[in-house]
Amino acid sequence: YNYLWKSCDELRGGMDASQYKDYVLVLLFVKYISDKKQTLEEEGFEVPEGATFQDMVKLKGDSEIGDKINKRIVKRIAEANDLKGDIDVADFNDDSKLGKGKAMVDKLTNLIEIFETPELDFSKNRAEGDDLLGDAYEYLMQKFATESGKSKGQFYTPSEVSTIMAKLIGTGDVTRQDKTLYD
Repeated sequence: YNYLWKSCDELRGGMDASQYKDYVLVLLFVKYISDKKQTLEEEGFEVPEGATFQDMVKLKGDSEIGDKINKRIVKRIAEANDLKGDIDVADFNDDSKLGKGKAMVDKLTNLIEIFETPELDFSKNRAEGDDLLGDAYEYLMQKFATESGKSKGQFYTPSEVSTIMAKLIGTGDVTRQDKTLYD
């Protein structure tokens, strides 16, 4: 979580705090699928050649880093896995948010370096059914809510509330539609 927040700190200044998560979660996603590439490919998820986190690392310092992240990595992963409109929402070449020229290159290079840390090596993560991205999203929502002085419940239903509601209404395979609850 500290590395997630550190990556948000790197993005401060050019965009609204609510937009940090778009960039941070995409980087986390690319890092995760790259580290778990073999396992995910066995499950039918495609990680295109040349579109891994390691390929992103090779772009550090490149004057066209943002455009190349968009086109060579994120776009290709989205197209290969029917994720268009899901993981390609952050524009890594948006100079109004990331700065112009060297400022953008430095910002994106620093972001990539944060995710290079050995503590974020997911290749040995063997947890079944882990929801790393969901946990990261919840963490970021909570931090943004705290920073803005609001409770996270104003943004989404906390998982604890959802769990209690599900237990209270007793959902199951034979639950009638009129006895269910949606948020």
